[in-house]
Amino acid sequence: MKYLRSFSLTLIFLLLISCSTVPLTGRKQVTLIPSSQIISLSQDSYKQVLSENKISANTQYVNSVKQVGKNITDAVTRYMAEKNLSSKLEGYSWEYNVIVSDELNAWCMPGGKIAFYEGIMPMCQDDNGIAVVMAHEIAHAIADHGNERMTQQLAVQVGGLALAEALQKEPEKTRNLALLAFGVGSQVGFLLPYSRTHETEADELGLYFMAMAGYNPQTAPAFWERMQAKSQGSPPEFLSTHPNPGERIKHLQSIMPKAMEYYNKGR
Repeated sequence: MKYLRSFSLTLIFLLLISCSTVPLTGRKQVTLIPSSQIISLSQDSYKQVLSENKISANTQYVNSVKQVGKNITDAVTRYMAEKNLSSKLEGYSWEYNVIVSDELNAWCMPGGKIAFYEGIMPMCQDDNGIAVVMAHEIAHAIADHGNERMTQQLAVQVGGLALAEALQKEPEKTRNLALLAFGVGSQVGFLLPYSRTHETEADELGLYFMAMAGYNPQTAPAFWERMQAKSQGSPPEFLSTHPNPGERIKHLQSIMPKAMEYYNKGR
């Protein structure tokens, strides 16, 4: 009993010191993995994904994704600097790629490693549509969702081992968990029951980020309406862990005034 009490107190202490706050939304979260470790893992995971997939040769897709990505990440970097939060971007090395696949999907790993799938590009239609998706995925990284999810999965799936130890003892399982935690994989919604909270939060942050970069946030609901129409019957992969499109659109409309303030400020 004495040891159990000591363990419980230690765990509570770790949770308290590991609490951080998500920029803009103010939500408290627990991230137990050092940022340097989670970014290193994401860099390895990104290289693995790129090596196992074909990179798009569609220059229109590639150039658009890279340009929109750069505009948004520049805006996010400026915002974080203005709020004295630049330390949260330490170790980031932004990279944008388009993968040959019909999947309606995109993701951003911790550290700024981004991928769009060719299948989602027609749904985006233009740079504003790309910005909706890009900003949403970048928001996951800025909000440390990958670290938060990985923290949970280390506790549930590998007995609470530290990341370095888990990589040593169960490397394949740990790397697969990382891909799921970073949003790469079809089972994310089942393994991470609270991921819809992350998705709603990324919607909000993403709307602000695209507005800061000069993309009209009022185009976001139209993108999700297109996704909603596409999701009739079997929902596309991109929607598997996301809120109901109708509820998402209502939420976006409710925070649109604040997003427009960011948009108008930069014009």
